[in-house]
Amino acid sequence: MKIKPPRLPRLSAPPLPSFSGKLHDARTATSIGRWLGLAIAVCFVTGVISHYLQHPPDYLVNVLPSRPSWGYRVTQGLHVASGIAAIPLLFAKLWAVYPRLFVWPALTSVRHALERLSVAVLVAAGVFELFTGLLNTVQWYPWPFSFVPVHFAVAWLLFGALILHIAVKYPEIRAHWTSRSPGTLELPVAEGPDRRSLLRGIAAAVGAVTLTTVGQSFTPLGRFDLLAPRHPDHGTQGLPVNRLASTAGVTALTVADWRLTVVGKRSYELTLDELGALPQTTVTLPIACVEGWSKSAEWTGVRVRDLLERAGARPGTAVRVVSMERRGAYRVMEMGADYADDPLSLLALRLGGQVLSLDHGFPARIIAPNRPGVLQTKWVSRMEVI
Repeated sequence: MKIKPPRLPRLSAPPLPSFSGKLHDARTATSIGRWLGLAIAVCFVTGVISHYLQHPPDYLVNVLPSRPSWGYRVTQGLHVASGIAAIPLLFAKLWAVYPRLFVWPALTSVRHALERLSVAVLVAAGVFELFTGLLNTVQWYPWPFSFVPVHFAVAWLLFGALILHIAVKYPEIRAHWTSRSPGTLELPVAEGPDRRSLLRGIAAAVGAVTLTTVGQSFTPLGRFDLLAPRHPDHGTQGLPVNRLASTAGVTALTVADWRLTVVGKRSYELTLDELGALPQTTVTLPIACVEGWSKSAEWTGVRVRDLLERAGARPGTAVRVVSMERRGAYRVMEMGADYADDPLSLLALRLGGQVLSLDHGFPARIIAPNRPGVLQTKWVSRMEVI
């Protein structure tokens, strides 16, 4: 006689969470999504500009423009500001739509599968981009990968997921874009906080984080710069410093016998006194860093194009600049022809009328228009015509 194994009791599926209320409907999600989409679009476009100015491919080196001189300051300031503003918007958007994550069955059609895929990638990439970008503003990197290439690659993934999500959800977005009535809701409606109150609260949160951080680049609002990691007026000689001389391994002893070497058809060397005896030019240019802070300052030094011409270089020639620092990803920097020829590009010796401090690049540093701060090379010891 065959003995049948006892049947195990069938476990019932756990009850799915139940959500209701005006603030979990499609209209609310669409209203927040408009702001979030705009913030991400601005952050993406300015981020691409920043990346190619900081890491130009060979075909762009001599094409990138040096004007407007404040261009990088504006685009990078917008990049960081829009990224920070997108954080509360992302939280609000997720709060409005998260009940949809518990809808059953999980997949009902090909279109529904694409929608869920786009949402998964969009949320993961969005959280990764915004929070790694935020940590970059304070120069904290608690991960094993290189920030710049990974952040840039995931930005394209985020943008692609956003386009796919908009395409899949376009009928719902269109239906709730301008309608003031609840319309066809995805979830039951119950009494709850007013949608306008929620949106005003979100706007206030976005305004607060923007107001208390944007002053690091938009100096008229510097007095409200409470949460940003940098204040434009705090630092040696009235200017913030990201990379200290001690970090770069440059000391007073290192620069004691400093000479500038310029390599070209007619290579030459100059002592600091000889460099200071050449015709000096004073310009007002901003230092604008990838972390989002920036400030204009008065710089005095010798035009880069004058130094290159003395070495026999023709107009339209690029230059390679080498720093005295012992280590660093930007120890060697290449400057395209448009920058090298620009009369605002200097090998600066003074800041605000004073000799450069060691932390600001003494004896000499590069200052050029429309450039990321990491490419404004400090402690310059060598320039090569290329």
